[in-house]
Amino acid sequence: MKKKINVAVIFGGRSGEHEVSIVSALSIYKTLDRDKYDVTMIGIAQDGRWLLPDESELLANQSNPRLIHLEKQKKEVALLPHQSSGANILMPVQAATASVSAAVPGTKSIDVIFPVLHGTNGEDGTIQGMLELAQIPYVGSGVMGSAVGMDKDMTKRVLKEAGIPIVPFQVVRKHEWLQQPNEILSRMNFPYPVFVKPANMGSSVGINKVKTPDQLKSALDDAFQYDVKALIEIGIDARELEIAVLGNDQPKASTVGEIKPNHEFYSYEAKYIDENGADFFIPAKDLSDAEIRDIQNMAVKAFTALECAGMARVDFFLDRKTRKVYLNELNTIPGFTPISMYPKLWAASGIPYPKLLDRLIELAIERNTLKTQLKTTFKT
Repeated sequence: MKKKINVAVIFGGRSGEHEVSIVSALSIYKTLDRDKYDVTMIGIAQDGRWLLPDESELLANQSNPRLIHLEKQKKEVALLPHQSSGANILMPVQAATASVSAAVPGTKSIDVIFPVLHGTNGEDGTIQGMLELAQIPYVGSGVMGSAVGMDKDMTKRVLKEAGIPIVPFQVVRKHEWLQQPNEILSRMNFPYPVFVKPANMGSSVGINKVKTPDQLKSALDDAFQYDVKALIEIGIDARELEIAVLGNDQPKASTVGEIKPNHEFYSYEAKYIDENGADFFIPAKDLSDAEIRDIQNMAVKAFTALECAGMARVDFFLDRKTRKVYLNELNTIPGFTPISMYPKLWAASGIPYPKLLDRLIELAIERNTLKTQLKTTFKT
């Protein structure tokens, strides 16, 4: 009988997307095939502690993740930042100073980690760096792809260099804003409306649509609650299209989907609070075959340019008047909630949710195997 793979799903985190991460993780937890995997849930509380939560309690509150308080869990664990006896060990914190081996009570070997940490301290390369030190396979992009993909400013710079169309933008840094706000406001020469966004945040947290100069100050103040760098982007009258990418060195793109927000824009409320916040169309309607091919090619090109791996959801704008396509952003750990577009796009493209999770885990192991074959010493 084939040995089961020990998968650890890491979720929560110190991020404004903490609750969204919980919902995504629980969806993955329920979908993973127990004939293939032994699954361990690891919740990172808002104070940064790694905890083994009561899984039945998580599932009981899945519909309202704000009732889930990871900090109240008592089983605190740690991951060794290196391999021990050829295995990656998850251990109780009280055992961390002991002589570590598989014989230490409460330790567990982990074969692959599935990080479902949306936003800062999870999607930005920080936890990926730790997992690299531990030499453990993990789903998704590495340090470079995660860090660049998370930072909207850096993403746009790389995409522009790669010849991929982006919406014009300006960057404002918090220290400049605090020292010379009037000068920053006078420098803003885009026509209204504009969008103000934290550079490193997802799920539309801290994003505001600004219609007049009087609203710009409060929008920047809001963005700087979540990051020290903010973007001001031109607002265009556009359709919002999304596409999913899967793979490592030879990534593939899914069919194209469309989101039609029933709010002013696709805000956090429209995504997660209002049940009727948006309408979804998979595949997107009224796109020519040529437009679909261009969007798919652009998504794969961006995935490669940003050094991504495993998975990404790529978001586009299609100008209603000119039909010009702009790449908005790329999400290296897309949502996996029951209504999330990434798994739905692949389901519509012939890969159902359970098979998608299988493939993502396979890609993580394949990528790690290639990296372990590289030399780490040099002798003349």
